Amino acid sequence: MTPSKKFLQKIGLKDLDNIEETRNKEQENSRRSFFKKSALGGIALGGAFMFTPIEELIAQSTQKVNRYSAPSDLKITDMRYCVIQNVGRTPIIRIDTNQGIYGLGEVRDGADERYALMLKSRILGENPCNVEMLFKMIKQFGGNARQGGGVCGVEMALWDLCGKAYNVPAWQLLGGRYRDKVRMYADTPEAPTLDEFKARIKHRLEVQGMTWLKMDISIGEVKGTPDALVNSKFWGTNLGQWEGGYMDYANTKHPFTAIQITEKGLDEMAKIISEVRSVVGYEIPLSSDHYGHFDLNNAIRFGKKVEPYRLAWLEDMIPWQYTEQWKTISDALETPVLTGEDIYLLSGFKPLIDAHAVDIIHPDLATSGGLLETKRIGDYAEEHGVAMAMHFAGSPVSFMASVHCAAATQNFLALEHHSLDSPWWDTLVKTTDGRKLFEKGFANVPLSAPGLGIELIDEEVKKHLLPTDKSYFAPTPEWNDKRSHDRLWS
Repeated sequence: MTPSKKFLQKIGLKDLDNIEETRNKEQENSRRSFFKKSALGGIALGGAFMFTPIEELIAQSTQKVNRYSAPSDLKITDMRYCVIQNVGRTPIIRIDTNQGIYGLGEVRDGADERYALMLKSRILGENPCNVEMLFKMIKQFGGNARQGGGVCGVEMALWDLCGKAYNVPAWQLLGGRYRDKVRMYADTPEAPTLDEFKARIKHRLEVQGMTWLKMDISIGEVKGTPDALVNSKFWGTNLGQWEGGYMDYANTKHPFTAIQITEKGLDEMAKIISEVRSVVGYEIPLSSDHYGHFDLNNAIRFGKKVEPYRLAWLEDMIPWQYTEQWKTISDALETPVLTGEDIYLLSGFKPLIDAHAVDIIHPDLATSGGLLETKRIGDYAEEHGVAMAMHFAGSPVSFMASVHCAAATQNFLALEHHSLDSPWWDTLVKTTDGRKLFEKGFANVPLSAPGLGIELIDEEVKKHLLPTDKSYFAPTPEWNDKRSHDRLWS
Protein backbone atom coordinates (compact mmCIF):
# COMPACT_ATOMS: atom_id res chain seq x y z
CA MET A 1 0.00 0.00 0.00
CA THR A 2 1.38 3.39 -0.99
CA PRO A 3 1.00 6.16 1.61
CA SER A 4 -0.94 9.28 0.69
CA LYS A 5 0.77 12.42 -0.54
CA LYS A 6 -0.61 14.18 2.53
CA PHE A 7 1.13 11.74 4.86
CA LEU A 8 4.39 11.93 2.91
CA GLN A 9 4.33 15.72 3.04
CA LYS A 10 3.61 15.53 6.76
CA ILE A 11 6.74 13.51 7.45
CA GLY A 12 8.78 15.68 5.08
CA LEU A 13 9.04 13.51 1.95
CA LYS A 14 8.41 15.43 -1.27
CA ASP A 15 10.15 13.11 -3.72
CA LEU A 16 8.03 10.06 -4.51
CA ASP A 17 10.97 8.09 -5.93
CA ASN A 18 12.13 5.11 -3.89
CA ILE A 19 9.03 5.37 -1.77
CA GLU A 20 9.11 1.85 -0.43
CA GLU A 21 12.70 2.04 0.80
CA THR A 22 12.17 5.42 2.42
CA ARG A 23 8.86 4.37 3.87
CA ASN A 24 10.30 1.22 5.44
CA LYS A 25 13.06 3.23 7.10
CA GLU A 26 10.63 5.84 8.40
CA GLN A 27 8.22 3.17 9.56
CA GLU A 28 10.90 1.33 11.49
CA ASN A 29 12.15 4.54 13.11
CA SER A 30 8.62 5.68 13.95
CA ARG A 31 7.68 2.28 15.30
CA ARG A 32 10.81 2.16 17.44
CA SER A 33 10.10 5.66 18.77
CA PHE A 34 6.49 4.80 19.40
CA PHE A 35 7.32 1.67 21.37
CA LYS A 36 9.80 3.67 23.42
CA LYS A 37 7.01 6.11 24.27
CA SER A 38 4.27 3.49 24.49
CA ALA A 39 3.73 4.78 27.99
CA LEU A 40 1.60 7.38 26.21
CA GLY A 41 -1.38 5.98 28.00
CA GLY A 42 -0.44 2.57 29.26
CA ILE A 43 -1.19 1.11 25.79
CA ALA A 44 -1.11 -2.66 25.43
CA LEU A 45 0.21 -3.46 21.93
CA GLY A 46 -1.35 -6.65 20.67
CA GLY A 47 0.06 -8.88 17.95
CA ALA A 48 -2.46 -7.57 15.42
CA PHE A 49 -0.82 -4.15 15.63
CA MET A 50 2.68 -5.38 14.88
CA PHE A 51 2.25 -5.41 11.10
CA THR A 52 -0.03 -2.38 10.81
CA PRO A 53 1.16 0.78 8.99
CA ILE A 54 2.62 3.17 11.53
CA GLU A 55 0.20 6.02 10.82
CA GLU A 56 -2.77 3.69 11.32
CA LEU A 57 -1.13 2.14 14.37
CA ILE A 58 -0.77 5.50 16.07
CA ALA A 59 -4.25 6.63 15.09
CA GLN A 60 -5.91 3.48 16.43
CA SER A 61 -3.80 3.25 19.56
CA THR A 62 -4.21 6.83 20.67
CA GLN A 63 -7.85 7.53 19.89
CA LYS A 64 -8.76 7.86 23.57
CA VAL A 65 -5.35 8.57 25.01
CA ASN A 66 -3.99 11.89 26.22
CA ARG A 67 -1.41 12.50 23.52
CA TYR A 68 0.67 14.70 25.80
CA SER A 69 1.22 12.00 28.41
CA ALA A 70 4.50 10.13 28.49
CA PRO A 71 4.36 9.02 32.15
CA SER A 72 8.08 8.43 32.57
CA ASP A 73 8.75 12.05 31.59
CA LEU A 74 6.08 13.67 33.78
CA LYS A 75 7.22 16.32 36.26
CA ILE A 76 5.25 18.34 38.81
CA THR A 77 5.49 22.05 38.01
CA ASP A 78 2.95 23.75 40.30
CA MET A 79 0.29 23.39 42.98
CA ARG A 80 -2.67 25.79 42.97
CA TYR A 81 -5.93 26.04 44.90
CA CYS A 82 -9.38 27.51 45.34
CA VAL A 83 -11.71 27.39 48.37
CA ILE A 84 -15.43 26.76 48.02
CA GLN A 85 -18.25 27.37 50.51
CA ASN A 86 -19.00 23.74 51.28
CA VAL A 87 -19.51 22.60 54.90
CA GLY A 88 -18.02 25.94 55.92
CA ARG A 89 -14.95 25.83 53.69
CA THR A 90 -13.46 23.16 51.46
CA PRO A 91 -10.16 23.78 49.63
CA ILE A 92 -9.62 22.12 46.24
CA ILE A 93 -6.05 21.79 44.96
CA ARG A 94 -4.67 21.27 41.46
CA ILE A 95 -1.23 19.77 40.76
CA ASP A 96 0.10 20.80 37.34
CA THR A 97 2.74 19.05 35.22
CA ASN A 98 5.11 19.75 32.35
CA GLN A 99 2.81 17.91 29.91
CA GLY A 100 -0.37 19.88 30.37
CA ILE A 101 -2.26 17.25 32.38
CA TYR A 102 -3.13 17.93 35.99
CA GLY A 103 -4.63 16.23 39.03
CA LEU A 104 -7.40 17.37 41.37
CA GLY A 105 -7.38 16.82 45.13
CA GLU A 106 -9.21 18.15 48.15
CA VAL A 107 -8.06 19.33 51.55
CA ARG A 108 -10.68 18.06 53.96
CA ASP A 109 -13.82 20.09 54.66
CA GLY A 110 -13.21 22.73 57.31
CA ALA A 111 -9.42 22.53 56.86
CA ASP A 112 -6.79 25.00 55.67
CA GLU A 113 -5.39 24.93 52.12
CA ARG A 114 -1.97 25.72 53.61
CA TYR A 115 -1.81 22.15 54.90
CA ALA A 116 -1.37 21.19 51.23
CA LEU A 117 0.56 24.23 49.98
CA MET A 118 3.36 23.63 52.49
CA LEU A 119 3.99 20.30 50.74
CA LYS A 120 4.53 21.87 47.31
CA SER A 121 8.27 22.44 47.82
CA ARG A 122 8.70 18.75 48.68
CA ILE A 123 7.18 17.44 45.45
CA LEU A 124 8.13 20.04 42.81
CA GLY A 125 10.04 18.40 39.95
CA GLU A 126 9.01 14.89 41.01
CA ASN A 127 7.17 12.39 38.82
CA PRO A 128 3.57 12.32 40.10
CA CYS A 129 3.14 8.69 39.06
CA ASN A 130 5.47 7.60 41.90
CA VAL A 131 2.51 7.99 44.25
CA GLU A 132 3.62 5.73 47.08
CA MET A 133 7.13 7.17 47.19
CA LEU A 134 5.82 10.75 47.29
CA PHE A 135 3.28 9.79 49.96
CA LYS A 136 6.06 8.43 52.15
CA MET A 137 7.96 11.69 51.64
CA ILE A 138 5.09 13.89 52.85
CA LYS A 139 3.06 11.79 55.28
CA GLN A 140 5.07 13.03 58.28
CA PHE A 141 3.44 16.44 57.72
CA GLY A 142 -0.08 15.11 58.25
CA GLY A 143 -2.02 14.45 61.43
CA ASN A 144 -5.39 13.46 62.80
CA ALA A 145 -8.66 15.17 61.84
CA ARG A 146 -8.27 18.24 59.58
CA GLN A 147 -4.49 18.19 59.93
CA GLY A 148 -4.38 15.17 57.62
CA GLY A 149 -6.13 17.11 54.87
CA GLY A 150 -3.05 18.42 53.09
CA VAL A 151 -1.30 15.08 52.67
CA CYS A 152 -4.54 13.40 51.62
CA GLY A 153 -5.40 16.13 49.12
CA VAL A 154 -2.02 15.77 47.46
CA GLU A 155 -2.37 11.97 47.37
CA MET A 156 -5.78 12.26 45.66
CA ALA A 157 -4.36 14.61 43.04
CA LEU A 158 -1.44 12.26 42.36
CA TRP A 159 -3.75 9.31 41.67
CA ASP A 160 -5.87 11.52 39.42
CA LEU A 161 -2.73 12.47 37.50
CA CYS A 162 -1.42 8.92 37.35
CA GLY A 163 -4.73 7.59 36.05
CA LYS A 164 -4.83 10.26 33.36
CA ALA A 165 -1.24 9.54 32.37
CA TYR A 166 -1.87 5.81 31.95
CA ASN A 167 -5.46 6.25 30.76
CA VAL A 168 -7.03 4.05 33.46
CA PRO A 169 -9.45 4.74 36.35
CA ALA A 170 -7.95 5.23 39.81
CA TRP A 171 -9.59 2.02 41.11
CA GLN A 172 -7.63 0.04 38.51
CA LEU A 173 -4.38 1.40 39.93
CA LEU A 174 -5.48 0.16 43.37
CA GLY A 175 -5.77 -3.40 42.10
CA GLY A 176 -9.21 -3.55 40.48
CA ARG A 177 -12.80 -3.18 41.61
CA TYR A 178 -15.27 -5.30 43.56
CA ARG A 179 -18.36 -3.34 42.52
CA ASP A 180 -19.72 -1.09 39.77
CA LYS A 181 -21.91 0.95 42.13
CA VAL A 182 -21.14 2.29 45.60
CA ARG A 183 -23.93 2.37 48.16
CA MET A 184 -24.44 5.71 49.90
CA TYR A 185 -26.00 6.73 53.21
CA ALA A 186 -27.42 10.14 54.10
CA ASP A 187 -28.62 12.06 57.13
CA THR A 188 -32.31 12.04 57.94
CA PRO A 189 -33.50 15.60 57.17
CA GLU A 190 -34.60 17.76 60.07
CA ALA A 191 -38.15 19.17 60.17
CA PRO A 192 -40.23 21.28 62.61
CA THR A 193 -43.13 18.79 62.76
CA LEU A 194 -43.51 15.02 62.55
CA ASP A 195 -45.71 15.29 59.45
CA GLU A 196 -43.12 17.39 57.64
CA PHE A 197 -40.42 15.00 58.76
CA LYS A 198 -42.36 12.10 57.28
CA ALA A 199 -42.65 13.95 53.99
CA ARG A 200 -38.89 14.61 53.88
CA ILE A 201 -38.09 10.98 54.67
CA LYS A 202 -40.42 9.90 51.88
CA HIS A 203 -38.46 12.21 49.54
CA ARG A 204 -35.16 10.66 50.71
CA LEU A 205 -36.36 7.15 50.06
CA GLU A 206 -38.67 7.39 47.07
CA VAL A 207 -37.27 10.33 45.09
CA GLN A 208 -33.58 10.33 46.00
CA GLY A 209 -33.56 6.54 46.23
CA MET A 210 -31.53 6.27 49.43
CA THR A 211 -31.33 2.80 50.95
CA TRP A 212 -29.41 3.70 54.14
CA LEU A 213 -30.01 6.61 56.53
CA LYS A 214 -28.31 8.15 59.55
CA MET A 215 -29.81 10.35 62.26
CA ASP A 216 -28.42 12.71 64.88
CA ILE A 217 -29.76 12.09 68.38
CA SER A 218 -28.18 14.48 70.84
CA ILE A 219 -28.64 15.37 74.50
CA GLY A 220 -29.40 18.77 73.03
CA GLU A 221 -32.80 17.31 72.10
CA VAL A 222 -33.73 17.02 75.77
CA LYS A 223 -31.92 20.02 77.25
CA GLY A 224 -35.27 21.78 77.76
CA THR A 225 -36.87 18.77 79.44
CA PRO A 226 -36.84 19.06 83.26
CA ASP A 227 -34.74 16.41 85.01
CA ALA A 228 -33.49 14.88 81.73
CA LEU A 229 -29.82 15.71 82.30
CA VAL A 230 -27.44 16.05 85.23
CA ASN A 231 -24.91 18.92 85.27
CA SER A 232 -26.06 20.44 81.98
CA LYS A 233 -26.50 23.95 83.40
CA PHE A 234 -22.85 24.08 84.40
CA TRP A 235 -22.03 23.81 80.72
CA GLY A 236 -24.57 26.44 79.67
CA THR A 237 -27.72 26.28 77.62
CA ASN A 238 -26.04 25.40 74.34
CA LEU A 239 -24.97 21.77 74.25
CA GLY A 240 -24.00 21.74 70.56
CA GLN A 241 -20.85 19.79 69.72
CA TRP A 242 -19.36 22.30 67.31
CA GLU A 243 -19.84 25.63 69.06
CA GLY A 244 -18.05 27.55 71.79
CA GLY A 245 -14.48 28.33 72.78
CA TYR A 246 -11.59 25.95 73.18
CA MET A 247 -12.42 25.07 76.79
CA ASP A 248 -16.20 24.98 76.34
CA TYR A 249 -18.33 21.85 76.33
CA ALA A 250 -18.06 21.57 72.56
CA ASN A 251 -14.31 21.00 72.82
CA THR A 252 -14.18 19.03 76.07
CA LYS A 253 -13.50 15.31 75.78
CA HIS A 254 -16.43 13.16 76.78
CA PRO A 255 -15.15 11.72 80.10
CA PHE A 256 -14.51 15.21 81.50
CA THR A 257 -17.88 16.97 81.24
CA ALA A 258 -19.60 15.19 84.18
CA ILE A 259 -22.85 15.32 82.19
CA GLN A 260 -25.15 12.36 82.78
CA ILE A 261 -28.47 11.36 81.26
CA THR A 262 -31.32 10.48 83.59
CA GLU A 263 -33.74 7.64 82.89
CA LYS A 264 -36.27 10.25 81.83
CA GLY A 265 -33.75 11.72 79.42
CA LEU A 266 -32.95 8.31 77.97
CA ASP A 267 -36.64 7.60 77.46
CA GLU A 268 -37.11 10.89 75.60
CA MET A 269 -34.11 10.24 73.33
CA ALA A 270 -35.29 6.68 72.63
CA LYS A 271 -38.74 8.03 71.79
CA ILE A 272 -37.24 10.18 69.03
CA ILE A 273 -35.50 7.15 67.53
CA SER A 274 -38.74 5.18 67.79
CA GLU A 275 -40.60 7.87 65.82
CA VAL A 276 -37.95 7.85 63.11
CA ARG A 277 -38.08 4.05 62.90
CA SER A 278 -41.86 4.18 62.55
CA VAL A 279 -41.40 6.34 59.44
CA VAL A 280 -38.34 4.62 57.96
CA GLY A 281 -39.32 1.05 58.77
CA TYR A 282 -36.92 -1.82 59.43
CA GLU A 283 -35.85 -2.69 55.90
CA ILE A 284 -33.70 0.47 55.78
CA PRO A 285 -30.47 0.45 57.85
CA LEU A 286 -30.56 3.40 60.28
CA SER A 287 -27.32 4.63 61.86
CA SER A 288 -26.90 7.24 64.61
CA ASP A 289 -24.44 10.00 65.50
CA HIS A 290 -23.80 13.24 67.48
CA TYR A 291 -25.00 12.27 70.95
CA GLY A 292 -23.12 14.89 72.93
CA HIS A 293 -20.15 14.57 75.26
CA PHE A 294 -20.74 12.15 78.11
CA ASP A 295 -18.73 9.25 79.53
CA LEU A 296 -18.69 5.57 78.60
CA ASN A 297 -21.08 4.61 81.44
CA ASN A 298 -23.80 6.84 80.02
CA ALA A 299 -22.88 5.68 76.52
CA ILE A 300 -23.56 2.09 77.57
CA ARG A 301 -26.85 3.08 79.25
CA PHE A 302 -27.94 4.91 76.10
CA GLY A 303 -26.84 2.04 73.86
CA LYS A 304 -28.86 -0.49 75.84
CA LYS A 305 -31.92 1.77 75.85
CA VAL A 306 -32.01 1.96 72.04
CA GLU A 307 -31.14 -1.67 71.27
CA PRO A 308 -34.79 -2.55 70.40
CA TYR A 309 -34.56 -0.26 67.35
CA ARG A 310 -31.68 -2.22 65.74
CA LEU A 311 -29.52 0.70 64.73
CA ALA A 312 -26.88 -0.08 62.10
CA TRP A 313 -24.26 1.53 64.32
CA LEU A 314 -23.58 3.93 67.19
CA GLU A 315 -21.01 6.44 65.92
CA ASP A 316 -18.28 8.30 67.85
CA MET A 317 -19.81 7.81 71.29
CA ILE A 318 -16.45 8.68 72.86
CA PRO A 319 -13.15 9.97 71.40
CA TRP A 320 -11.46 7.47 69.08
CA GLN A 321 -8.20 7.52 71.09
CA TYR A 322 -9.70 5.55 74.01
CA THR A 323 -9.26 2.00 72.70
CA GLU A 324 -9.87 0.27 76.03
CA GLN A 325 -13.05 2.27 76.65
CA TRP A 326 -14.28 1.43 73.15
CA LYS A 327 -13.66 -2.22 73.90
CA THR A 328 -15.71 -1.91 77.10
CA ILE A 329 -18.61 -0.31 75.22
CA SER A 330 -18.43 -2.81 72.37
CA ASP A 331 -18.47 -5.79 74.74
CA ALA A 332 -21.46 -4.36 76.63
CA LEU A 333 -23.70 -3.68 73.62
CA GLU A 334 -25.32 -5.74 70.88
CA THR A 335 -25.57 -2.77 68.52
CA PRO A 336 -22.41 -2.31 66.39
CA VAL A 337 -20.16 0.57 67.38
CA LEU A 338 -18.08 2.64 64.97
CA THR A 339 -15.42 5.36 64.91
CA GLY A 340 -12.59 6.61 62.70
CA GLU A 341 -13.43 9.77 60.73
CA ASP A 342 -10.63 11.67 62.50
CA ILE A 343 -7.93 8.96 62.43
CA TYR A 344 -4.80 9.43 60.29
CA LEU A 345 -3.06 6.43 58.69
CA LEU A 346 -3.38 2.69 59.19
CA SER A 347 -1.18 2.92 62.29
CA GLY A 348 -3.92 4.98 63.94
CA PHE A 349 -6.57 2.34 63.22
CA LYS A 350 -4.55 -0.71 64.22
CA PRO A 351 -5.11 -0.51 68.02
CA LEU A 352 -8.91 -0.43 67.57
CA ILE A 353 -8.87 -3.22 64.98
CA ASP A 354 -6.39 -5.45 66.83
CA ALA A 355 -8.45 -5.26 70.03
CA HIS A 356 -11.71 -5.62 68.11
CA ALA A 357 -12.78 -2.55 70.08
CA VAL A 358 -15.17 -1.49 67.30
CA ASP A 359 -17.34 -3.49 64.92
CA ILE A 360 -16.97 -1.10 61.99
CA ILE A 361 -14.22 1.37 61.09
CA HIS A 362 -15.19 4.71 59.56
CA PRO A 363 -12.29 6.46 57.83
CA ASP A 364 -12.67 9.76 56.01
CA LEU A 365 -10.38 9.39 53.01
CA ALA A 366 -9.49 13.10 53.23
CA THR A 367 -7.97 12.43 56.69
CA SER A 368 -7.03 8.74 56.75
CA GLY A 369 -4.27 8.97 54.15
CA GLY A 370 -5.93 9.09 50.75
CA LEU A 371 -6.95 6.29 48.40
CA LEU A 372 -4.20 3.69 48.83
CA GLU A 373 -3.79 4.09 52.58
CA THR A 374 -7.56 3.86 53.10
CA LYS A 375 -7.72 0.69 51.03
CA ARG A 376 -4.92 -0.71 53.21
CA ILE A 377 -6.95 0.22 56.30
CA GLY A 378 -9.97 -1.59 54.87
CA ASP A 379 -7.93 -4.65 53.94
CA TYR A 380 -6.36 -4.83 57.40
CA ALA A 381 -9.78 -4.54 59.03
CA GLU A 382 -11.15 -7.27 56.78
CA GLU A 383 -8.44 -9.67 57.94
CA HIS A 384 -9.68 -9.12 61.50
CA GLY A 385 -13.39 -9.47 60.71
CA VAL A 386 -14.14 -5.74 60.91
CA ALA A 387 -16.26 -3.99 58.26
CA MET A 388 -15.63 -0.53 56.79
CA ALA A 389 -18.03 2.35 56.15
CA MET A 390 -16.67 5.67 54.89
CA HIS A 391 -17.27 9.18 56.21
CA PHE A 392 -17.49 12.01 53.69
CA ALA A 393 -18.64 15.64 53.82
CA GLY A 394 -16.67 17.42 51.10
CA SER A 395 -16.84 18.38 47.43
CA PRO A 396 -17.30 16.07 44.42
CA VAL A 397 -13.50 15.77 44.23
CA SER A 398 -13.13 13.94 47.54
CA PHE A 399 -16.41 12.15 46.84
CA MET A 400 -15.03 10.57 43.69
CA ALA A 401 -11.76 9.70 45.41
CA SER A 402 -13.85 7.88 48.03
CA VAL A 403 -15.91 6.13 45.34
CA HIS A 404 -12.78 4.71 43.68
CA CYS A 405 -11.45 3.50 47.04
CA ALA A 406 -14.80 1.98 48.02
CA ALA A 407 -15.01 0.17 44.69
CA ALA A 408 -11.59 -1.37 45.30
CA THR A 409 -12.17 -2.48 48.92
CA GLN A 410 -14.07 -5.70 49.61
CA ASN A 411 -15.36 -5.16 53.16
CA PHE A 412 -16.95 -1.79 52.31
CA LEU A 413 -20.53 -1.11 53.51
CA ALA A 414 -21.65 2.43 52.62
CA LEU A 415 -20.30 5.91 51.84
CA GLU A 416 -21.74 9.04 53.42
CA HIS A 417 -23.19 11.78 51.21
CA HIS A 418 -23.48 14.99 53.19
CA SER A 419 -24.83 17.33 50.48
CA LEU A 420 -27.88 15.62 48.99
CA ASP A 421 -29.99 18.69 49.66
CA SER A 422 -27.53 21.17 48.16
CA PRO A 423 -28.92 22.30 44.77
CA TRP A 424 -25.48 23.24 43.41
CA TRP A 425 -23.17 20.56 44.82
CA ASP A 426 -23.10 18.25 41.80
CA THR A 427 -23.03 21.14 39.31
CA LEU A 428 -19.41 21.85 40.25
CA VAL A 429 -18.06 19.04 38.08
CA LYS A 430 -18.71 17.09 34.93
CA THR A 431 -17.90 13.42 34.51
CA THR A 432 -15.45 12.69 31.72
CA ASP A 433 -17.41 9.64 30.56
CA GLY A 434 -20.88 11.20 30.63
CA ARG A 435 -22.24 9.17 33.54
CA LYS A 436 -24.19 10.66 36.47
CA LEU A 437 -22.21 11.09 39.71
CA PHE A 438 -24.88 9.13 41.54
CA GLU A 439 -28.47 8.01 41.15
CA LYS A 440 -31.03 6.18 43.27
CA GLY A 441 -28.83 5.98 46.34
CA PHE A 442 -25.73 4.64 44.59
CA ALA A 443 -22.62 6.35 43.21
CA ASN A 444 -21.62 5.23 39.73
CA VAL A 445 -18.08 3.89 39.52
CA PRO A 446 -16.26 5.18 36.40
CA LEU A 447 -15.60 2.02 34.41
CA SER A 448 -13.29 3.57 31.84
CA ALA A 449 -12.78 7.29 32.62
CA PRO A 450 -9.13 7.89 33.61
CA GLY A 451 -8.07 9.16 37.02
CA LEU A 452 -10.93 10.27 39.26
CA GLY A 453 -13.15 10.66 36.20
CA ILE A 454 -14.26 14.27 36.75
CA GLU A 455 -13.32 17.79 35.70
CA LEU A 456 -14.32 21.07 37.34
CA ILE A 457 -16.83 23.34 35.64
CA ASP A 458 -14.99 26.61 36.18
CA GLU A 459 -17.91 29.01 35.89
CA GLU A 460 -19.93 27.00 38.44
CA VAL A 461 -17.10 26.63 40.95
CA LYS A 462 -16.43 30.38 40.79
CA LYS A 463 -20.02 31.04 41.91
CA HIS A 464 -19.33 29.30 45.21
CA LEU A 465 -15.87 30.52 46.17
CA LEU A 466 -15.26 31.58 49.76
CA PRO A 467 -16.00 35.35 49.99
CA THR A 468 -12.74 36.01 51.85
CA ASP A 469 -10.63 34.27 49.18
CA LYS A 470 -11.82 34.60 45.60
CA SER A 471 -8.55 33.40 44.04
CA TYR A 472 -9.00 30.64 41.48
CA PHE A 473 -5.99 28.42 40.82
CA ALA A 474 -3.57 31.32 40.71
CA PRO A 475 0.17 30.53 40.66
CA THR A 476 1.69 29.98 44.12
CA PRO A 477 5.43 30.75 43.74
CA GLU A 478 5.67 31.74 47.41
CA TRP A 479 5.42 28.02 48.28
CA ASN A 480 8.21 26.87 45.94
CA ASP A 481 11.15 26.98 48.33
CA LYS A 482 11.96 24.26 50.80
CA ARG A 483 13.41 25.75 53.98
CA SER A 484 13.84 22.83 56.35
CA HIS A 485 15.61 19.50 56.75
CA ASP A 486 12.79 17.03 57.38
CA ARG A 487 14.40 13.71 58.36
CA LEU A 488 12.97 12.38 61.61
CA TRP A 489 16.12 10.69 62.92
CA SER A 490 19.81 11.49 63.39
